[in-house]
Amino acid sequence: MEQLIKANDVELCTETFGDPADPPILLIGGTMLTWPDDLCGRLAASRRFVVRYDLRDVGRSTTVDPDAPGYTLRDLVTDAAALLDALDLPRAHIVGAGPGGWIAQLLALDHPGRVATLTLIGTRPLAPGPVDPDLPDHAPELMEHFTNPPAVDWTDRSSVVAFQLANARATGGRDFDEDEARADIEAVHGRTPLGADPGKAHRANQMGTVFAALDCGDRWRERLPAITVPALVVHGEDDPFFPLANAEALAAEIPRAELLVLPRTGQGLPRRTWDTVVPALVRHTA
Repeated sequence: MEQLIKANDVELCTETFGDPADPPILLIGGTMLTWPDDLCGRLAASRRFVVRYDLRDVGRSTTVDPDAPGYTLRDLVTDAAALLDALDLPRAHIVGAGPGGWIAQLLALDHPGRVATLTLIGTRPLAPGPVDPDLPDHAPELMEHFTNPPAVDWTDRSSVVAFQLANARATGGRDFDEDEARADIEAVHGRTPLGADPGKAHRANQMGTVFAALDCGDRWRERLPAITVPALVVHGEDDPFFPLANAEALAAEIPRAELLVLPRTGQGLPRRTWDTVVPALVRHTA
């Protein structure tokens, strides 16, 4: 059952799965539905206590203005640590996906005592903005799509869902499953508070859009060698948003990190990857 938990002076919509006596895993995405119910259930069935939550300005957590967030990336890191406090979890296995991977990296660097292991999925070692010369930026064809997006009526939910589906198709890789993506997008919109503007709901529930407006503070890539906990880097072979070399850099710069590449996969964790990813997460968090 979802509950609102006060952490770092905001309310974070949180849901748990499994036995609190089992090793805890904190899942950090954008919306909590970055981590579908069935995925959380499989982890819980593997004797893990799973925690997922909506970030600020996303889903049912405290929302002010996703277009102009009055907080920083470091505040989101503090939110995660404060959520562990509120749940009476001194330490957890941390899993971050996409821009949620930035929160996970900084949690491991700035609050190392709270992190038992680190898993980074579909992310990179840099915040939004120019990339380092040795890292690939977003694929040119993806940027062409974002520069010339399909028409959308921001007052009509079906139009917004179609727009999001086009974005998912552009980032989904060779084995993109359109029916699965549509169902996931509809589920996210189903949690949008009644009366919310569909356009703002879209911007709030698309991870990158909120993060792109944040003050992300100082670089941290040069600090990655200071991460001492076991690290697993999971990345789609076809990811055009954060191309694979970003994951290879993370795995090379975090000591003893393991790299798991998902063939024919773009952004996210489609269900066909779970038979690979869930056992890997269970082994990694053992």
